Amino acid sequence: MREAIRLIPLDDFPLVEPGQDIAEIIIACLKKNELILLENDVLVVAQKIISKAEGRYVRLNDVLLSIEAIQLAEKTDKDPRHMELVLQESNEILRASPGVVIVEHRNGYVHANAGIDKSNIPNSKDDPWVLLLPENPDMSARKLADALRENSGINIAVIINDSAGRAWRNGTVGIAIGTAGLNPLYNQIGEKDLFGNILEVTESAVADELAAAASLVMGQAAEACPVVLVRGLKLQSFELGSGSLIRDKARDLFR
Repeated sequence: MREAIRLIPLDDFPLVEPGQDIAEIIIACLKKNELILLENDVLVVAQKIISKAEGRYVRLNDVLLSIEAIQLAEKTDKDPRHMELVLQESNEILRASPGVVIVEHRNGYVHANAGIDKSNIPNSKDDPWVLLLPENPDMSARKLADALRENSGINIAVIINDSAGRAWRNGTVGIAIGTAGLNPLYNQIGEKDLFGNILEVTESAVADELAAAASLVMGQAAEACPVVLVRGLKLQSFELGSGSLIRDKARDLFR
């Protein structure tokens, strides 16, 4: 599966505006960094620039409130306009207490505040804006992978990552919310370990592991490095989508 893995940041990545072509920006940035795409390369792309390019901004002053949003805001000490968007972007509110809302996003993954964020976007106190997650991150990843293949002739994998917390653990890590060109899971069930024992449940979340590793290079503040090139892997290229990473509710003991 691997020899030595390199995580290469695409430096000097420009700020992204709605309607811009992310593939074109990445191609120009690769040239600027004197890089060319190779077979088996993986690009990990921050959700935020995909959302920005897709125009997923919402002006909070334009949000119409429901009774449910007002009640949720009172329970969590949060802006009711923000809570209205959380409700709209979610299938279900799983936990809510002062300062935190955990939901099942409409795309299936469990996320705080439905992934809605106001960091690293222009903002003002009187006219606040927030950024929603991409409408369909798997489709966004596939479109990006296809565009890069058309330009370079190279089949590459794309992971769209976002930061998320984990049950029973402090801190956030990068997770894959969109994938294309790779199997997000590496299933080793049936293989043998060092002592000849048959593996019964071993299945690695490869896409999440790469998303987390790339997050270390991207940073979370003013680093301005939303794309990381991962080189050195030989991944299965099954097209399962990021939904394969989501545990079925019946087997989710943290619900």
